[in-house]
Amino acid sequence: MELAEIRSKMLVLRNQAVLLDRDVATIYGVETRAVNQAVRRNRDRFPAGYIFQVDKDECSRSQIVTLNKGGRGANLKYLPYAFTEKGLYMLATILKSPRAVQATLAIIETYAQVRAMVQD
Repeated sequence: MELAEIRSKMLVLRNQAVLLDRDVATIYGVETRAVNQAVRRNRDRFPAGYIFQVDKDECSRSQIVTLNKGGRGANLKYLPYAFTEKGLYMLATILKSPRAVQATLAIIETYAQVRAMVQD
């Protein structure tokens, strides 16, 4: 995945650059439930500041639209999880595949570029 594609998926929530679980899943080439299951099975690796669940207010303010049984819309079945940079690094230690390695490298480069843009 191109760095520009990853950057385009980044959101700023709670004053942090984050990627939503569904976008992380796309980048890693897995289903969203696989990402969330990996987090649930390794909860001790994701302390506060690594991952948080987006609330309904943040969804509506951020134009986040998630899938529900009836298709796309405001009636959310599941609120998405947002991964901070630290959370993504930790997720990389859990999801191990050749694609995961390449995705992790791309994510690290993207965050470095975003930090450099903010500092300039």
